[in-house]
Amino acid sequence: MAESLVFRDLPRGWEAYQQHLIDAIRPLTAEQLALGAIPDLRSIGMIAAHIVGARGRWVWQVLREGGAELDPLASRDHSGVPITSGNELARALLATWQPLKAGLERWTPADYDEEVKAERHGQQRTFTRGWVVWHLMEHDLHHGGEISILLGMHGLPGVDI
Repeated sequence: MAESLVFRDLPRGWEAYQQHLIDAIRPLTAEQLALGAIPDLRSIGMIAAHIVGARGRWVWQVLREGGAELDPLASRDHSGVPITSGNELARALLATWQPLKAGLERWTPADYDEEVKAERHGQQRTFTRGWVVWHLMEHDLHHGGEISILLGMHGLPGVDI
């Protein structure tokens, strides 16, 4: 019974968090996205772009969910890629969320044990689908928290959970 609740509630809970993150990012201007704690740390926009890039890499390139339209999003956090607007980042967050959500709704408990391969830190590694899902969730929550703190530091509405 508990297992079915986890698999039923996980996509819904994560999607609600995702929507709160999008709602916080969407209205931001380029100037607001450039705000950070100190100049040497990532700005709000850079952190949001990093969430997009990580999802693009793990969801499309490792889990093979979605399609080639995610390729440009997988490099969204590379240096030199401009951060244009909150609306653009919100669309990218949604585009990387949709295939992940589809997988979360389709995968069975046994699917989470399936092994996938990925290059990580220059080495070919093997992970389970479950590990990748957990890693993406912890990554979203960690960096979403950073975004919320930075927004609050600058007097802007944070991620409303």
